[in-house]
Amino acid sequence: MLKTFAKGGVHPPENKLTENRSITTLPVPDAVTIPLTMHLGVPAKPIVEKGEVVKAGQLIAEGNGFVSANIHSSVSGKVLKIDKTIDASGYKYDSIFIQTEGDDYDESIDQSDELIESCSLSQKEIIQKINDAGIVGMGGATFPSHVKLTLPRGKSAGFLIINGVECEPYLTSDHALMLEKGEELMVGIRILAKALGVKRTLIGIEKNKPDAINRLSEFAHTYKNISVHPLRVKYPQGGEKQLIKALINREVPSGGLPVDVGTVVFNVGTSYAVYEAVQKNKPLIERIVTVTGKSLANPSNFRVRIGTGINILIEAAGGLPENTGKIISGGPMMGKALASTQIPVTKGTSGILILDEQETRRKEVEPCIRCAKCIIVCPMGLEPYLLMTLSEKSLFDRLEADRVTDCIECGSCSYVCPANRPLLDYIRLGKSNVGKIIRMRKK
Repeated sequence: MLKTFAKGGVHPPENKLTENRSITTLPVPDAVTIPLTMHLGVPAKPIVEKGEVVKAGQLIAEGNGFVSANIHSSVSGKVLKIDKTIDASGYKYDSIFIQTEGDDYDESIDQSDELIESCSLSQKEIIQKINDAGIVGMGGATFPSHVKLTLPRGKSAGFLIINGVECEPYLTSDHALMLEKGEELMVGIRILAKALGVKRTLIGIEKNKPDAINRLSEFAHTYKNISVHPLRVKYPQGGEKQLIKALINREVPSGGLPVDVGTVVFNVGTSYAVYEAVQKNKPLIERIVTVTGKSLANPSNFRVRIGTGINILIEAAGGLPENTGKIISGGPMMGKALASTQIPVTKGTSGILILDEQETRRKEVEPCIRCAKCIIVCPMGLEPYLLMTLSEKSLFDRLEADRVTDCIECGSCSYVCPANRPLLDYIRLGKSNVGKIIRMRKK
C-alpha cells in the first residue's frame, strides 16, 4: 500500500495540462526587474548603482543578515535605476532595473553541459557556496537554503527528504525538471546530504508521475543511501510536515521545525540549483516556470531568467485569452492573484495560471452550517471555521491560542466549504496579524 499522510487532505482535479511538455528556454528578455525581496527574511542590500554595467551571474545585492539571500543579475547589461515596483504580493518593494546588452556571463560560471559528479568540498565550503549563490527554497517558500543547512546548536538530522510531490493542481515545473535533469538533480541531492552529514535520503514523488519515479529510481541505484518512494496522490502532500509524516511517520510538533524530528526537507528545484551553484559556480539566475490554463493556446514549461516580466511568458504561451478572469502566481489552491502582467518572475515563481471568468466567479457567501468539513480536511488538525470568525472579530490572542500560526495556507478548507466562505482569506489575514504581534513581543 502506498504511503501518505493520515490527517486531512483533499483530491482536487489535477489538471496537469503540461505534464508531457518538455522545458523550453525562452530568449533573454530586453530588460529585467529584479526585486530585492525574493526570499524570506531581510531584503538584500544593492551593491550596484545606476549606469553600472553588469554581467549575467554577477552579484548585484548582498544578503543583509543571516536570514537573507544574495541576488545576482540574470542578464548582462546596464543598471537603469534602483526603484520601487509592485511584486506578486501587490505591494511596492525596491528592485534593480537592468537593460540587457548582449549575453556575457561572469567568467567564473561553467556554461558547459558536462555532468560533474565529484565534489571534494567540506560541509562548511558547500554551505558557503550555496550562500554565495543566493539559493533559496524554490517550491515557493523561498527560505534561504544556507540557513536551513546550518542546523541549530544541539540539533542533528538523520534524514534528508527531497520533495518531488508537486501536488498543486496544474503545476508541472518540478515534474519536467526531474525528467530532463535527473542526473544533475541526483548530484545536487548528494551534495545536500554531505552538507548535512545525513546517512539516508528519501525522495518522495506522487504516483501520478510514474515516468519521474522510474527515471530517478534508475539513477538512485548508483547513489548510496538515496531511495525513491512513490506516494498516494493527496493534496497537500507537498507540505513539509505532511511529507515527513508520509515518508518516515514522524510528526513535527506545533510551532516546531522538521529538524525537531531529525529531518530536513528540500524541493527538487532547490536541489538542482544547488548542483549548479556548487559544481558550476552558477548562482540562482533562472528557473523553470509552468505557464498554464485551459484557455491558453500553448501551455508550457519555460526556463526563464529571473526578473523577466510574466507578460513575456504569457505571450510565449499563446497570449492572454480574452475571457481571462484571473492571473495567479502559483497554483489554484495556494497561489495569489496578480494585479498586473508586468510583475517579474522571482526565485519563488513556480507557475503562472490563467483562469477564465467562469472559473474565477465567486459564489455567494452563506452562513456557516457547522458541517465540520473544513475540520475534517485540515491537514494540521485546526478548526478553520473558528479561525475565520476570530480573525473577522480581530480576536488575535484567541487566534494565537488556537494555533493559527500552524496553518500552512493550503486552502483545503475553502475548497470543501459548502457555504462558499472565504476561510483561507481571513485565516491568512489573522495569521499575518498574529505574526506581527509575536515579532513585536520578541523585540
